[in-house]
Amino acid sequence: MSEKKYQVGIIGSGRIANAHAQGYQGVDEVEMVAAADPVQSVLDNFGQQFGIENRYLDAHEMLAQEDLDIISVATWHKLHAPMTIAACARRVKAVLCEKPMATSLGECHEMMTVAQRNDVKVAIAHQRRFNSAWTDARQLIAEGAIGEPRQFQIVCRDGQGLLNVGIHWLDMMRYVLSDPRAEWVIGNVERKTERYERETPIEDRSAGIIGFEGGCIGMLLQEIAGPNYQGGMIYGSDGIIDLTEQRARLLNNKATDWEDRPSDGSNQHVAQARELVDWIEDRTVHRGQAEHGMAAVEIIMAIYESTRMHEVVQMPVRKIGRASCRERV
Repeated sequence: MSEKKYQVGIIGSGRIANAHAQGYQGVDEVEMVAAADPVQSVLDNFGQQFGIENRYLDAHEMLAQEDLDIISVATWHKLHAPMTIAACARRVKAVLCEKPMATSLGECHEMMTVAQRNDVKVAIAHQRRFNSAWTDARQLIAEGAIGEPRQFQIVCRDGQGLLNVGIHWLDMMRYVLSDPRAEWVIGNVERKTERYERETPIEDRSAGIIGFEGGCIGMLLQEIAGPNYQGGMIYGSDGIIDLTEQRARLLNNKATDWEDRPSDGSNQHVAQARELVDWIEDRTVHRGQAEHGMAAVEIIMAIYESTRMHEVVQMPVRKIGRASCRERV
């Protein structure tokens, strides 16, 4: 294990910043040295909790004053793109940006461009890619435990909409299927209420059907109403996997009953930070690299575009400047 300490700065000091910080605490090679947040009391509480002495009310000042290797962007959605771009412009080694990657495809492309120009590794914090049950399901499918995957159905009941929570499950579809490319999307949304999640409008209900390369069809059914539940069923030619964050259950033609395969309970945020260091040191590629974060955003934008056009959207979604398809629905 390397003894080198990577200097970490965190932009944003709210709840999700706590998760990022707890992840870094579990990795010996990193040291949190600076944090930025425009609310002094929140910033001070965060700094005291994690022993961060250098605190800034302006993230740009932090980036200018500190010699940082890693930046965590733990802000509200609308600031993900500008803060990531600003960090990349400072030529840090890596940025861990909270999900969703951005609120428009135009912003995603800008983030990717600036990162590539400045040789910065950018990962999106889809930390559930480090959930052992999801990784177990991915391996089972890759090994042929259910034969050829044909349908992947997910039900998501919560109060936080597509971009905040639904995006986890769209990313989960791709991750568990070994990240196939989406070829087409058809979807619809209902929004009769004025609900917002961190200044982002959210849907009362939405549905998305995704055709992946290889032939598997994904389906996401998301709504605000009803008891909180998030889970998926993967149907293959020779078996089924019932998947939640807590466990994978396998039934195939080699067994007469379900096999329970519980999550090992390991900390996903620590694993995410650990792999970021491994990526910086060229031992692996981060499973949350920006390309995957953008792919999940693109599927959501395709759902919005399908709603607007009342037709199947072929992928990739055509670029429409900085505006998102959501803003045009």
